[in-house]
Amino acid sequence: SSQNLSEEFAEAARQLKKEAPRIQFGKMDVTHQHDLRKEFNIQAFPTVKFFVNGSREDPIDCKGVRKASTFITWVKRRTGPSTVLINSTDQAEAIIKADDLAVIGFFRELHNGSVEVFCEAARDVPEMPFGMTASEDVRANYGIQRNSLVVFKKGKPVHNEVLEDGRQNKLDLTRLIKTFTLDLVTEYNIETSVKIFDVPVENHILLFTPTDSETFNEIYENYKSAAAEFRGKILFVLVDTDEARNGRIFEYFRIRDIDVPAVRILNLTSEAKYKMPADEVTVENLKAFCQSYLSGKAKQHLSSEEIPEDWDKMPVKVLVGKNFNSVIF
Repeated sequence: SSQNLSEEFAEAARQLKKEAPRIQFGKMDVTHQHDLRKEFNIQAFPTVKFFVNGSREDPIDCKGVRKASTFITWVKRRTGPSTVLINSTDQAEAIIKADDLAVIGFFRELHNGSVEVFCEAARDVPEMPFGMTASEDVRANYGIQRNSLVVFKKGKPVHNEVLEDGRQNKLDLTRLIKTFTLDLVTEYNIETSVKIFDVPVENHILLFTPTDSETFNEIYENYKSAAAEFRGKILFVLVDTDEARNGRIFEYFRIRDIDVPAVRILNLTSEAKYKMPADEVTVENLKAFCQSYLSGKAKQHLSSEEIPEDWDKMPVKVLVGKNFNSVIF
């Protein structure tokens, strides 16, 4: 909520006052400040923006940051180095073991495009520590030959992304790294919904199924297997259809009891929905569905009521999904 964020923001300001007195924190109620809202394009509340060098042009958006400690890291990475330079294996181990998650960039030399993109991504993911190294010893210790970004979870490597100069962009890396703040498959509930929408992946796939059914374990394993392949591109979400509090999601996707298990893809930007053509939730069917969606071949799923018989009788026509296109266009 705004109140919580406001308190965390104030705590970050208190702590940074000693460490970085040049950074000023301010808060503002823009309810009646229409000119400011328009100038800075403020659409949602609360919004946090960072103004650099006394300029009101192009402030940097601080999105998805909710804790004082993360605010502090975010600001420090914007005003100083965004990653720790690692020179020894001991130093690398210390960073990897200090937190649940850590990201290390292994490079042959520290002057290339991949390093820049890595450092830019580090600025946008204050939730976890970032280190980078060009030390041959450190690379050899982890068995890494090529320029790579490695995500460590609880001290163990869980993902290795080869970084080819000029191939990756910052947003793709940011998306990929941020997905590790969630499980491979995230069950939707009141607590996780905020986290799900904080991860900047606009494609979500949702599996609707009762979690206590006999077939659940098999379906869930298949879903998890497919999730590993599309990490960073599609976010895999599980919706328990036995949970009454999920009712609004079933309504939004028009899922009925007889439809489950059901799989849908939602694009958050366009709100376009897609239905998996196959009924069985197998690894092959899931992969084919995700692939066809990403390549733009999947057909949009327009859940629609039947066309009323008297839709054309009156001057104002009655439209439903099934006759919308033909009538309007």
